[in-house]
Amino acid sequence: MATEAAGIDHPLLVDDFLQSRRYQLQLADAAVDDHTLVCLPTGLGKTTVSLLVTARRLHEAGGTALFLAPTKPLVQQHAEFYREAMAIPDDEIVVFTGDVKPEDRAALFGDARVVIATPQVIENDLVGNRISVRDVTHLTFDECHRATGDYAYVYIAERYHADAADPLVTGMSASPGGDIEEIETVCENLGLTNVEVMTEDDADVDEYTHDTDVRWERVTLPEEVLEIRDALNEVITDRLEKLKSLGVTNRTSPDLSQRDLNEMRGKLKRMMDNDQSDGYKGMSTHAEVMKLRRAVELVETQSVESVRRYFERQREAARSSGASKASQRMVAEPKVREAMRKAESFDGLHPKFSKARILLAETLGINEGERAILFTESRDTAEALVEFLEASFDVRKFVGQGDKEGSDGMSQKRQQETLEEFKAGAFEVLVSTSVAEEGLDVPEVDLVCFYEPVPTAIRSIQRKGRTGRQAEGKVVVLMAEDTRDEAFFWISRRREKEMASQLADLKAATDDIEDTVGDDGQAGLDAFAGGGSAAGNADDATGSDADAPAGDTAAVADADDGDDDPGLTDFAAEAREGGEGGDDAADDGDSRGGDDAGGEGDDSDAGDDETAVVATAGVDEGVEVVIDQRELDSSIAKALSTRNGLVTRLETLAVGDYVLSDRVAVERKSAADFVDSMLDADRSMFEQVGELSRAYARPVLIVEGTNLYGQRDVDPNAIRGALASLAVDFGISVLRTEGETDTTELLATIARREQETRDREVSVHGEKTTKTRAEQQEYVVSSIADIGPITARALLEHFGSVEAVMTAPEDDLLEVEGVGPVTAERIREVVGSAYE
Repeated sequence: MATEAAGIDHPLLVDDFLQSRRYQLQLADAAVDDHTLVCLPTGLGKTTVSLLVTARRLHEAGGTALFLAPTKPLVQQHAEFYREAMAIPDDEIVVFTGDVKPEDRAALFGDARVVIATPQVIENDLVGNRISVRDVTHLTFDECHRATGDYAYVYIAERYHADAADPLVTGMSASPGGDIEEIETVCENLGLTNVEVMTEDDADVDEYTHDTDVRWERVTLPEEVLEIRDALNEVITDRLEKLKSLGVTNRTSPDLSQRDLNEMRGKLKRMMDNDQSDGYKGMSTHAEVMKLRRAVELVETQSVESVRRYFERQREAARSSGASKASQRMVAEPKVREAMRKAESFDGLHPKFSKARILLAETLGINEGERAILFTESRDTAEALVEFLEASFDVRKFVGQGDKEGSDGMSQKRQQETLEEFKAGAFEVLVSTSVAEEGLDVPEVDLVCFYEPVPTAIRSIQRKGRTGRQAEGKVVVLMAEDTRDEAFFWISRRREKEMASQLADLKAATDDIEDTVGDDGQAGLDAFAGGGSAAGNADDATGSDADAPAGDTAAVADADDGDDDPGLTDFAAEAREGGEGGDDAADDGDSRGGDDAGGEGDDSDAGDDETAVVATAGVDEGVEVVIDQRELDSSIAKALSTRNGLVTRLETLAVGDYVLSDRVAVERKSAADFVDSMLDADRSMFEQVGELSRAYARPVLIVEGTNLYGQRDVDPNAIRGALASLAVDFGISVLRTEGETDTTELLATIARREQETRDREVSVHGEKTTKTRAEQQEYVVSSIADIGPITARALLEHFGSVEAVMTAPEDDLLEVEGVGPVTAERIREVVGSAYE
């Protein structure tokens, strides 16, 4: 047992609240001096280490501490710990999640000493320029192994190193990565240059750890369950035969790996990019295979009830409007329908349910244990287990907040209440999905039961960390024989052995890693320090070009400045000065409601939307780009927010995706979205750009992607016709870009030209509306003989009403500007001919 230790004394910590553990103090001493990765087994106080660093930094350097954790329950838990441990007012330790309104966060951040938040919220606030991290003196990334690809941690770290006056970063994880290279990637992404590792073999740590007994329990599936699986596997084999005929696979066995499926998808995507129609058919078949494999996984590893619910959702999806062909084919397939009938008629019990009940009876009854956790991958299974076990035990579920898989989630408040009740001994068994895996400090339990093997070492280790903290614990993994459970078992076992070995290797290799991230990573840190270089790193931060060498970013950033590049802003004087006279279509747009609509749009209530944001971090200089909240799914917003001299602001825009001046707003569509919106009857592209042209004098449509004419088997001439109509009939400037990086460059260039060269300001206006009477009249007339909105407006202005246009003789029609003999004849033909 661990010996009783004295409490920690510090001006910003509650006296004797924290036990003085030598290994924690050693880690904190190292982390307070450098950007540090702290690796410590689950349950041994990584959060305490960060807290000690925070207390020292706030005491010595002042400013604000920012603590990031990946889930709302974790955020809430850390906030409670900080409020208990720190000798500062509770209201100076604030929580930022999506539940806090953006305008409130902007004010709270400036007054707080400690902010504990989910990364997505901070990412959005930084992109929207609502907060500044300049005065943040300590930033903690909890579960920092997530800092790869486009996860929010990567972007936040980049912004922090670039913007903070006195930065210090601490990354924390019990399992930082599968190999040394992954760990180095995490360090480089977060700007960490020091690595500190403590394992259970260290003497100072060993006295606080206990053995965890792990055993695997095999179960045999009943014949009825195997029949359901086999029927589904027959269909998978048939669909794989079709994919084989397309040349994208040589395998037709239903137990092929996810890697094989990913390779197939890549080949199909390349076929689609090359305008091969078989690629589209194959992709639909591939989607069907994925759905069928999910059903097989559920029936093998979860329960018949879970696959029954899954089938019901698929039936509902197939009946809905816009249902995918994959869903429709799957539920219509006779073998699948047979499997559905078998699942619905099955009234037996999945053997894992019985085994789980026996294990709980042994632990809580015979061995007089107090608490147990049962983990499962499926929310359906979690709910079914609670219903099954509550006849024998006091049991509750613990699931995420979202409404997933057709079941209700748990609110953050209910999650917290459930954990508090579990800690207090109000019930015995917690049935949880993966939301409780990472770092959640649930109380000491006597048993952790895995309903299925976890093929990822990180998650498996996180789960096992829930037991063995204060006394010996037990972990049991349930495994269905001759199913993918067994494959996952071997994968998990191998990876955990690798992880244990790698942690030991990591401890031995810390000097080498520090040298590597100090060299390779230093280029990244230099880029963080310079505003222009930070722009070049934006694509890395969002995952668009995650493999690009850090050292390449400076060249990209230098190219972005663009101020001295003739052809971007230094146009010929006559072109600049003649902009008003030379843009007849745009001037027509002014008379159609460009500037006027802009004035009216200033009264729009779009900015009053609960999610609309007008607060900024107080930056008064630079070129401003207003970005619609929904554009955060792309890398563009983050890339723009890192540009030197650009200030980004988030709003829920009524029309458009980007506002670049008082007269320029941009609608962005990928090539696929462009074609889809041509065919969308509910909200067509022409309605969207019509609203854009009414609200802004210089509306712009950016079509992004290089395969515009290869989408959905649409006739290229139909696409060209749509482009022509946008330019000629609506006065929209249609610009093409190769991808998100190209779009970012174009947006920045237009914004600089408008605000620096033309000395214009940003003004957000316009709103989505139902059509006014005048707009409805224009719509009716414009539909005659495809004459378009401009000529329709001219006809209505000349004759005064729709009725007068309809009854006007051909000679009178010819008096209207823009109406020639052919158009006049076609109008009379359409209006006057008998309906057949």
